[in-house]
Amino acid sequence: MSYKLGILDQSPIFPGTTASHALKQTVLLAKKAEEWGYSRFWVSEHHNAEQLAGSSPEVLISYLLAQTKSIQIGSGGVMLQHYSPYKVAENFHVLSNLAPGRVDLGIGKAPGGLPLSTKALQYGTVNDGKDISERLSFLLDLIENSVDSRHPLAGIQATPIPQEKPEIFLLGASANSARLAAELGISFVFAKFINSDEAVLEEAANLYREDFPNGRFIVSLAVIAAPTKTEAEQLIGNRKIVKVHLQSGRSVTVQSTEQAEFFGKQSGEPYEITEQEADIIAGTPDYITEVLNQLHKTYQVDEFIIHTPFEQEAARYQSFQLLSPLKTANLTIQPLNR
Repeated sequence: MSYKLGILDQSPIFPGTTASHALKQTVLLAKKAEEWGYSRFWVSEHHNAEQLAGSSPEVLISYLLAQTKSIQIGSGGVMLQHYSPYKVAENFHVLSNLAPGRVDLGIGKAPGGLPLSTKALQYGTVNDGKDISERLSFLLDLIENSVDSRHPLAGIQATPIPQEKPEIFLLGASANSARLAAELGISFVFAKFINSDEAVLEEAANLYREDFPNGRFIVSLAVIAAPTKTEAEQLIGNRKIVKVHLQSGRSVTVQSTEQAEFFGKQSGEPYEITEQEADIIAGTPDYITEVLNQLHKTYQVDEFIIHTPFEQEAARYQSFQLLSPLKTANLTIQPLNR
């Protein structure tokens, strides 16, 4: 296998359980991911979400670093539109001093929640979240300790400066995001579980490779592995991708039609809601490995970050275990017959 596998965990709160239980399961999964040979373990940022416990990735990352020894731990991602780049740099510099060479700083462009939580996060500031490119550029300068002498904050340093810098990744689901990552010279993660349009993936991959040939191009996928095809497909259930399309032109992916209605009403502008089948790769480990092999070959994918979105806790755990890089590296790949 000529690519790496990582895990994105959103700390789901399963029916009948608690947020405390969800976070304990995230810690357990990170330890097992290290044992199973995964290269990265990332945690997400979602706000005012009753079904997800991951609202503060930088806090959770610090605990996960202390509970693991070698696996890369990071954010998938920090929603930079809400925060001071300076504070983000400080947070991840502290983490990088605590665990040199093991910290990933994934940056997301989305709000990570409904308009009400966005309003709460930006309450009392003049921020409107529209200057993401400038924020990301300034964050890079802070991480590199290279703020331009002409910048209003010339001379500023995000201390404590680590010997090994955190690696920065931009997360996105469009060709524009891929172009921005290439222009800034950073790794890019295409969220295929949010945007399943193969034409967009192809455009993003081509743009990124053309503008930044030596960059790291990663694809994040929704994947469910089970011992048989039938079991895997049953686990999918009736999952949908739900999107809210605002009159201003912005589109946001949410978890349910109920959330979509909340988002639309809280946005304060006309909106439409659309649903489509969730783009989930489901099958046996052999089948899934062959799909990843084909995507790797077609789009020159360097790594895959696996997201496993379903509510059966034991089956979710088993899915990650079945796809363990230490196991799949030895699989005999068969044709795509699952």
